[in-house]
Amino acid sequence: MRLHILGICGTFMGGVAALARELGLTVEGSDANVYPPMSDQLEALGIELMRGYDAKHLQSAPDLVVVGNAMSRGNPAVEYMLDQRLRYVSGPQWLGETVLAGRDVLAVAGTHGKTTTTSLLAHLLESAGMAPGFLVGGVPGNFGVSARLGGKQPCGAQSPPSGAARLLPPRAGDVGVEPSSTAPFVIEADEYDTAFFDKRSKFVHYRPRIAILNNLEFDHADIFPDVAAIQRQFHHLVRTVPGNGRLIVNASDERLAEVLAMGCWTPVETFGIGCGDWQASLIEADGSAFAVHRNGELIGEVRWPLLGNHSVMNALAALAAAAAAGADPRALLPAFADFHSVKRRMELVGEAGGVHVYDDFAHHPTAIATTLAGLRAKVGAGRILVALEPRSNSMRQGAHAAALAPSLADADAVVFLQRPDLPWNAAEVTDALKGRGTTAPSVNALLADLQALARPGDQVVFMSNGGFDNAPHRFVERMAKQ
Repeated sequence: MRLHILGICGTFMGGVAALARELGLTVEGSDANVYPPMSDQLEALGIELMRGYDAKHLQSAPDLVVVGNAMSRGNPAVEYMLDQRLRYVSGPQWLGETVLAGRDVLAVAGTHGKTTTTSLLAHLLESAGMAPGFLVGGVPGNFGVSARLGGKQPCGAQSPPSGAARLLPPRAGDVGVEPSSTAPFVIEADEYDTAFFDKRSKFVHYRPRIAILNNLEFDHADIFPDVAAIQRQFHHLVRTVPGNGRLIVNASDERLAEVLAMGCWTPVETFGIGCGDWQASLIEADGSAFAVHRNGELIGEVRWPLLGNHSVMNALAALAAAAAAGADPRALLPAFADFHSVKRRMELVGEAGGVHVYDDFAHHPTAIATTLAGLRAKVGAGRILVALEPRSNSMRQGAHAAALAPSLADADAVVFLQRPDLPWNAAEVTDALKGRGTTAPSVNALLADLQALARPGDQVVFMSNGGFDNAPHRFVERMAKQ
C-alpha cells in the first residue's frame, strides 16, 4: 500500500510518515519547505521527498493521500486530488483510526509546553518499562525520532499489518482498524485545525484516556477570533475523555477552569507550584531542582537539566499523567536527571568566542518570557542577547505585538528580524524596548548586528518556530572566525 503525504515535512506530518513507514507502508510525500530536523529523519527512513506541490506527484495515483493542515484550496496537488477523486484523509484522522484505535492514549494539550511535556511523559513511561508509542512535534533527545509505534504487536497480529481494509480509515462496510500495539501512546495534542475540509482541532481525533491541560491562552489568530473559541475546542477534547480516565489540569489557569465549568465527566487532578493536588516547591530558583508533593505527601526531589518555572510545571504534569497510567511516581524521579529535551527547545548549538548560542522554538510572548526568565535565573547578571523572527501566523499578523516588548524584559539586547514582507512595523516593539532593541531587514544583517554586540560571557538566544535560515549555526561559525 502506498501513501502520499502532502505537507510531509511539518513536525506532525513527519511523525505520521514515520508511523506509517513503521507499519510497513510505502510512504512518499511533498512539501514546499524542506529543512532539518524533519527532513533528516524522513531521509533516514528512506521516505521519498518531492519538492513543491506539483500535480504530477500524484499522477501515479497513491492508494491514499494524507493531507496536512498547511494545504488549502488552490494548491495544485489539492486541486488535482479533488478533481481525480483520489481517496484522501487528514493526518489526525488517519492517526486516530489507524494507530490510536484501541490503545490507551495520553494526550498533552496546552498553548505552551506541549512538545517538551509530551517528550518527558514518553521518557517517564519508557523508564517505567511501558514501551510507549509517541508522536511529538519535534525530535526528543532521549529517542532520536519524532514518532514510533511502541510496545509489541498484540498476540496473533501480523507484523507489519497488510491489506487496505486494515490500514485505510474505515468506511461503510469496513471491519475497522485493529490496534497497532497494546502499549500506551503519548501524543502532542494540538488545538490547531485539522485540514482544509475539517476545521475542528486536531486533538478531537485522538480520544485519550488521560489528557493533560497544561495552559490556555489566545494564539493562532489566523483561525481563532478570540480565546473563547479556543476554549470551546478544549471542551470538545474534555468531552472525549472517558469517566474512567483522568484529566491533569493546571491548578492556576482560570481559562482552563472555565473550560471544565462547561461540563466535566472525568476525575480531575490539578498541578502547580505551591498549589494543586500535585505541587512543586523550588529548591533552586532556576527550577533545576524542586520537591514534589502529592496531596500533601512528599514524593521526593527532582534534579534535572531544564530551567524555569514553566519547565517545572511541565514536569509536574508529566509525572501526574504517568502516575495516572499506572507508573510509580517515586520510582520515576531519577529519570528526570536523564531527560534530554527536544531539539530547538533552548538547545545549546555551540560556543565560540566565549559566547553561548541557543536555538529556541518560542513564538508566543508567554513562552518567550518564561524561557528568558529561566535563563536569567541561571546566568544572574550575565548578558542575554535575543534574535527574534516573527514567523508564526499570529506573530505575522501582529496579534502579539503589544505583548512582545514586556516579554523581552530579561533580554539585554534584541535584534528583531523585519523582513520586507512583514505586514506591520516592528518599531512598535523596538521603540518600547527603550534602546535595547533594533531591527534588521535580513538574516545576514541580523547576524552582523549580533556579532557587533556580542562579547565573551554573553548568552545569545535565537527564537523562531521556523528554520530561521539556519541562523544559530551560522552565528556560531561567524563567532569562531572572528
